[in-house]
Amino acid sequence: MATRRSYSRVQENVGDSLLSLLAAGALAFLYIPVVVLIIFSFNDNRSLTLPLRGFTWKWYEAFLNNSDMLQAIANSLYVAAMATAITLVIGTAAAFALDRYAFPGKTVFRRLILLPIALPGIITGISMLNMFKLMGINLSLETVILGHATGLVSIVVTQVYARLQRFNRRIEEASSDLGARPWQTFFYVTLPNIRSAMIGSALLSFTVSFDEIPVTFFLTGRDNTLPMYIYSTLRRGITPEINAVGTVIVVLSLGLIFLSVYLLHKSDKE
Repeated sequence: MATRRSYSRVQENVGDSLLSLLAAGALAFLYIPVVVLIIFSFNDNRSLTLPLRGFTWKWYEAFLNNSDMLQAIANSLYVAAMATAITLVIGTAAAFALDRYAFPGKTVFRRLILLPIALPGIITGISMLNMFKLMGINLSLETVILGHATGLVSIVVTQVYARLQRFNRRIEEASSDLGARPWQTFFYVTLPNIRSAMIGSALLSFTVSFDEIPVTFFLTGRDNTLPMYIYSTLRRGITPEINAVGTVIVVLSLGLIFLSVYLLHKSDKE
């Protein structure tokens, strides 16, 4: 019996070690290219080859002096901010409708609300491109905003709806019993309890919108967003400027993602 137990423990240890190696390999596959990008953004050599020549900030200075790139960044910020704002309003209202009201087709609506985020971006982009063409709407940053908002609304709905499901409705009833009006109950009782879920989902939506390419490719007009500018530049080859702006995007995206995860985790504890 002792021998069998020892053999079982050895098997378990081997299995745990293999899983750890697989997990480490997967993480390395995902993040080593990002590390390489960051390292080469500080390389004092325009040619992206080894060995590294030296440390420099000049590629960051170069992209900060590139007016076309800065305009693309401004366009991306505008699109992401507007798409997030639209998504937050529509998604929060939809989450309240799902949580508070019974209406025909509610179950189907809950399933369909997840469809835009599940569909490949190329499908969403082509579908909305056809719709805008049929309606006679010219492509612009505004059409990109609508395309992004269509896909991102699922993120807000799922997160806010999940928080509302855990919300104690008796607090709202107590507020009404004490003489508060519906709008007062919403702003002073309900909203503070779902605020972290709203902020977390908004930050995640902003990050996804800022980096979106497939939908943007089909719906953008003459104005480029940053991902589209980088995509067009890469046709002529990778430059240190691209590595520099990529590093900035990685750092900011990670910061927003970690902040959104923290806020959503905080919402789960409330």
